[in-house]
Amino acid sequence: MKFHTPLRYPGGKGKLSYFIKALLEKNSLVDGHYVEPFAGGAGIALELLQHEYVSHIHINDIDKAVFSFWFSILNYTDEFCRKIYDTDVNMEEWHKQKHILKNGQDPLELGFAAFFLNRTNRSGILNAGVIGGLAQAGKWKLDARFNKIELIKRIETIALKRERIHIYNEDAIRFLSSIRTCLPKRALVYLDPPYYVKGQGLYRNFYEHQDHENIRDFVSQMSEIPWLVSYDNCEQIKSIYSAFETFEYSLQYTAQDKKVGSELMVLSKGLLMPDVQLGKSVAA
Repeated sequence: MKFHTPLRYPGGKGKLSYFIKALLEKNSLVDGHYVEPFAGGAGIALELLQHEYVSHIHINDIDKAVFSFWFSILNYTDEFCRKIYDTDVNMEEWHKQKHILKNGQDPLELGFAAFFLNRTNRSGILNAGVIGGLAQAGKWKLDARFNKIELIKRIETIALKRERIHIYNEDAIRFLSSIRTCLPKRALVYLDPPYYVKGQGLYRNFYEHQDHENIRDFVSQMSEIPWLVSYDNCEQIKSIYSAFETFEYSLQYTAQDKKVGSELMVLSKGLLMPDVQLGKSVAA
């Protein structure tokens, strides 16, 4: 599978792009707008845009560092790519970028710090440890996922379509509240909130139980725009979305160790399920 996003994300949903493409086709939403309130690496959004399944993508992330990354590669493309090319990938630089991530304010510097740590930390988690450990004694070193030429190419390709990429740095509900009246008739919103069970260990902005219920309450009354929500499959989420039809599927996670995990998909009422297998088939 070809990757369009320069970012690595735990539980990244890029593997579901085939399903979203089929969903757009089934519901006559091709060439419309696609919205991700929890964008992260925006793997699906970029896949849809690059393959011309949608005309515009709207990607939002409340994490200022992640937003600064997207802002920088669209507005300071050459400068950002030059920093990738010129920056040494070693432990001294890793400590420097950790400091910038914590204290930085300049969008270009903060966005690059997020990018650098995403590519050099375990599973791309910004608050995780470095690949290979602080002593760099592991089998893989911190530059194992830092192919400069390939990453620059991805960024330059994204920037070519900057006029069709809209970025935001807001709380998910506030973002959806402001954009819902601005979207065309053909639009799809895909929400991939922080995991319910392990979100605190994976994301800098994780959710409490009430936050997940607030998302449910909001999408429940967003009847004018088709939407879907994906979650880790747990009893709490099943209970929160008990009024909706849900679909269980499996994906291979890459956070810490590769493993197959169970997920839950919720579709808005009236959104038709495409005739494709959802997720990964798992032997019993």
